[in-house]
Order: sequence, then C-alpha cells, then structure tokens
Amino acid sequence: MEALKGSHQDQGNHNQEEEESQVSEMTSVEEMEEMVSTSGEETEETSAMSVTSTVDVMTPATLRRRTSAHFKSVDSRDLLRDDVVPGEEEKKVVTTTRVEVTRNRTLRASSPAHRRNKESPLSSDAIWRQSHAGLFNLCIVVLIAVNSRLIIENLMKYGLLINSGFWFSSKSARDWPLLMCCLSLPIFPLSALLVEKLKSQTNVSEGVIFVLHLIISTTGIVYPAYVIHRVQSALLPGLVLILIALTGWMKLLSYAHANKDVREILKDGEKPDIPQHAENVEYPDNLTIKNIAYFMLAPTLCYQLSYPRSETVRKGWVLRQAGKLVVFLGLIGFIIEQYINPTVSKSQHPLKGNYLYAAERILKLSMPVLYVWLCMFYCLFHLWLNIVAELLRFGDREFYKDWWNAKTVEEYWRMWNMPVHKWMVRHIYFPSIRAGLPKAAAVFLVFVISALFHEVAIGVPCHMLRCWAFLGIMMQVPLVYLTNLIQDRWNNSMVGNMVFWFFFCIVGQPMCLLLYYHDVVNNTSST
Repeated sequence: MEALKGSHQDQGNHNQEEEESQVSEMTSVEEMEEMVSTSGEETEETSAMSVTSTVDVMTPATLRRRTSAHFKSVDSRDLLRDDVVPGEEEKKVVTTTRVEVTRNRTLRASSPAHRRNKESPLSSDAIWRQSHAGLFNLCIVVLIAVNSRLIIENLMKYGLLINSGFWFSSKSARDWPLLMCCLSLPIFPLSALLVEKLKSQTNVSEGVIFVLHLIISTTGIVYPAYVIHRVQSALLPGLVLILIALTGWMKLLSYAHANKDVREILKDGEKPDIPQHAENVEYPDNLTIKNIAYFMLAPTLCYQLSYPRSETVRKGWVLRQAGKLVVFLGLIGFIIEQYINPTVSKSQHPLKGNYLYAAERILKLSMPVLYVWLCMFYCLFHLWLNIVAELLRFGDREFYKDWWNAKTVEEYWRMWNMPVHKWMVRHIYFPSIRAGLPKAAAVFLVFVISALFHEVAIGVPCHMLRCWAFLGIMMQVPLVYLTNLIQDRWNNSMVGNMVFWFFFCIVGQPMCLLLYYHDVVNNTSST
C-alpha cells in the first residue's frame, strides 16, 4: 500500500479509457492470477479488476471460487480509502475485491503468453480431468436424431404393428382367476403374523415356528404358479402375478428370519439397532397388522422393526413421476411390438439351422432389447419404487447404484438391484458364512438361488421350464472370474466395463429372448 501511495502521488490520474482497453484483453481469472504473480515491482500506472462475490478474505483461493467476473478501470485513489470500520472486513458480505495488476509488465507485447506446461484437453493425461457435458449432450442429440429416423422409416415401411393379444388373453375372462388369486395373497402375511404372535405368547419351539413359516411361504408361491399354469394365461398377467408372488415369498422369509434374530438378540440381553429418522419400535410391539402391512407394501425386501421415514408426501412430484411412468411404459410396448416381435417372428431357433443367420438376428435384436431393458429398469427401479416410497414416506431410496460404471460382472450384480442384493446378503450370504461355508461356496449358492428365481419368473408365465434363464444366470459365475481377472491384470476400468456390456446386453439377453420365443411358439403350436 505504501508503494501504491507513492506511485499515486508521483504520477496522478491517467487516462481511464486507455486502462479499460488494456484490461479488457484479460479473459479469465486464471490469467489475472498469473499476471498478479509477476507484478512484484513498483510501477507507474495500475489497472484494477473488480470481481463481485461473497468473500471473507481477499486471496487467490477466493478468486478461483468466483462465479462471475467483470473488469473495469478504477481510480487508484479509490484504493486508498481509510474509512473502513474495524472488523467490517471479517463479515461475510457482498463486496468488491480489487486485485492490482501491473500494466507495464503484463500487458506489453513482450509479455509471455505461455507461462507453464499444459496438456491438450483431449490428451490421455488430461481427458479425465475435463468436463464432457457438451459431448454427452451431443451424443443425446445424435441418438435422438438417428432413432427418430429409424422409427419414421419403420412406420413408413410396416405401419403401426400393435397387437393386444400378445399382452392380454384373447378371452378376457381367462385372466379373472389370476386377479382373484392376486387378491387372495394377503392371507399369507396374515398367517405369518399369527405364527409370530403364537411364538411371542407361548413357548413353542423355534423348529415348529420354522416349519410353519416354511409351509406358509412355499404355499404362497406354489399357489399362484398353479393358477397361472391351470388357466394358461397370457404372458403379461402371468408375469405380473408370479413377480408379486416371488416378492411376497422373499418378504415372508425376511419377516420370519428377522423376528427370530430379534428374539436371539433380546435373549442375549442386547437391543436391536434403531435406524435414524425411524420410530422406536420394540419386540413384540411390532407384531401388528399395521406393521406387517406397511412392510408388505414398502419398496424393500428386508424386514426390520421400523424404517427411516420422510416428513411429507410431495403430491406434485408423485404426479410427475406417474406421468413419466405412463410415457415410458408406452415406449416399451411400442418398441416390443414394432421392432422385437417382427424380428423374432421371422427368425429361426438360434441353436438349430444356420448359425451365421442366428448371429445376425441376435445383433439385430440387441439394440431394441437393450432399449427395452433400460426403460424397464428406469420404470421399475426409479419411477415405480420411488412413487411407492414417496406415498409411504419410506426414507431409504437407494434402490440402485451406478451399475452402468461397473468394471466387473460382480460389481454389476451388487449395484443394479439393491433390494434383492441386500436380501441376498442379509438372508443367504452371511448366514451361509456363519454356518461355515467358504466364501466361494456362499457366492455360488447366491447365484443358484438367483438363477432359480429367474427361471420361475420367466418359465411359469411362458408355461414351460426350459432352464434357459437358469443357465443364463449361472453363466455369470465364470464371467465374474473373467472380468475380475481382467481388472486385476490390466487395472483398466474401461475394458471390464465394455466386457460387461457386451456379454450382458449385446449377446446374453437377445439370445435368451430367441430361445424362449421359439420354445413358446413350438409349445403353443403343439398344443
């Protein structure tokens, strides 16, 4: 400041227009900082940069946090004001910070334009430190443009191919038994509640309680499967019913297992953990109809005495998500009817005939099948589960993680379906470890149970069991070791991620679709 005063007294005021034309050449805060770093000597004339922001102390670090900047020339006498109230500079207020820049050293033609080593934004050393938002937007625009052209071309060539018979029975009365079966499913959680009340009020052994729960849960899945097979329902109603039954089976198992574990904790003189933002519920006060009804409706498969709860229900948000759900479900139906059905109907069994032709059909199906799968994931795990969570004020809404960045198949299975993952870890994996199974055997058991679930979920609505879904899931086991090997050997996340996408979405799902389609068609024609 003393040097600045001396400079001011000796030279006086200079032409502000000349200062403005010089300072306007500075285009970034980074350049200003570089210039400031070189201006260590006294000079005859000074320019100032004015940056408006909320600051505490005038430092280079604060300059980097500026969100907006404008440049102007100021009279150097403005910098010498002494009428600042002590302590005012410590308050967080909107103020104007002035940074002195030496014009004679930084704005001359001989000033260095290149001051340090820098990499090009797309070089291998710097590419992952850059923002790719613009390129991401470009990909979205190109994707929309290309697919819009394909949709228009398809409609001009084939017309609108919507067939409701694929989704619903030709005789609607055939689906009524499925509706009645679905409405009767609540009897099974009520039965499980009565069993738990029996245990809390009497000295019935844990073995008897286990057998009763086993009978209830097994009947809860065999009964809907029998109804679907008996009435030979259409694909969609049968799929919805069997998924509801499988979800109920997993919830009932968790209900029985969790209550048994709570009894063991209380027997040891301890108390169960209480989550944050949750009501304090103790055993056996949790054995109520309200408690089990909330659990059966909640977007989780893991039972606990109480859950984290949100404060309010955002009705407008729910309506917006419901609108998105309708739009994406319509898009799924359009892609299936317009692209997938015509392609598979003109194909051959992939394991019979010309293998080159089968490979062409698989690659042709890969894109529409991938779109349908991504839309189904978005509809179920993001829209539907969040809608249910909002209506029930269910607080924990981590229904999935960033599985699209998975470097290995193992990471994908841990991240894409968090409700099932938590259920498997809580009720299958760790109980197996505690029972003495090796880790590899516990992982294999988890995959076997998952494969059985997939086979039931697909085979029952298709009215046949061909084990294609079971084999498809079990084939993930060698893929887990393969992608882990790639990750450990090359330590490259991109390679593992590409292998995951190729095997899972480009080859696996179209292959399973063709296998099941031709088996269903052959089974229908034979009957």
